[in-house]
Amino acid sequence: MSGASNYSEALFSLSEEMGNSEAVLSDLNVTADILKGYPEYVKLLDTPAISVPEKLSLIDEAFGSVTTTVKSVIKILAEKHSVHVFPDIVKEYAVRYNEARGICTAEIISAVELTESQTQKLKEKLENMTGKTIVIKNTTDKSLLGGIKLRYLGKELDGTLKARLSAIEKSLKNTII
Repeated sequence: MSGASNYSEALFSLSEEMGNSEAVLSDLNVTADILKGYPEYVKLLDTPAISVPEKLSLIDEAFGSVTTTVKSVIKILAEKHSVHVFPDIVKEYAVRYNEARGICTAEIISAVELTESQTQKLKEKLENMTGKTIVIKNTTDKSLLGGIKLRYLGKELDGTLKARLSAIEKSLKNTII
């Protein structure tokens, strides 16, 4: 089990006990976005050149509005020069949160943006197939030419025109004349 897994597991257990796991997830995501935008700040918090009390003061100043639980995690990571693993903790926490609530994220990649109706129908079909609440992440990729690629629960279904053309091309290359 990685360090991020240990932190996320402990953080999730604590937030579930405290009944604020949704608020913690929200604060984790906001904080991760902030830290992503300021990589120099992460390096600053990870450097041993700055004293721990000074780092803790910087964290209190910068993250005064987040839950105490999230702020404490950042402080622990700063003390261990490991703030750089924070994004991994956030990802793993979200996985635990979603698993505990029967939520699954499905990524739909299409050549053109799907309509709300198409997205809703696909969401309902996936919910019926999986028995989980589905959260759709919709992206477009014009190189697919047409059709959709669907990723969920570690599976990938590729119904794109690009994939079909590649399969035909492969078949033709393997045909002996």
